Amino acid sequence: MSSSGNVGSASVHASAVKVGERAVLIRGASGAGKSRLAFELILAGRGGLLPGAVLIGDDRVHLEASAEGLVVRAAPAIAGLIEIRGLGLRRCDYVAQAVVGLVVDLAAPDAERLPQPAALWTTIRGVELPRIPVGEGDAPLPLVVAAFTTSEG
Repeated sequence: MSSSGNVGSASVHASAVKVGERAVLIRGASGAGKSRLAFELILAGRGGLLPGAVLIGDDRVHLEASAEGLVVRAAPAIAGLIEIRGLGLRRCDYVAQAVVGLVVDLAAPDAERLPQPAALWTTIRGVELPRIPVGEGDAPLPLVVAAFTTSEG
């Protein structure tokens, strides 16, 4: 990870959407679907499937551990821009930052139908966070909606 201008902050290749009061941090290789999931979350918020959802940043965000948890911020140079496949870069509403409440790893090699409990957590910059490992070719949106709208059995 490269350093940004903020001391203690790291710039990472990821997207983030604020859903309700917390951010969903979306990680994955180039072409894995980070932008698509970010836009699907925004649409799910508009459609009432999730609490209000708004973009924080697409493709590049800054992460910083704080007393509140892991804070994700929009990269200033691309704040308010999201890539929509087939349309290119588009402007949309965004918020500058939020505390991460969920990490989604796209095309995760450890994704399983019934994941081990340890696979459902990750640590980023010293902050332990709930995680959804999504398998290659699996649809991530239903998993994220389920994480927000159901409880463990």
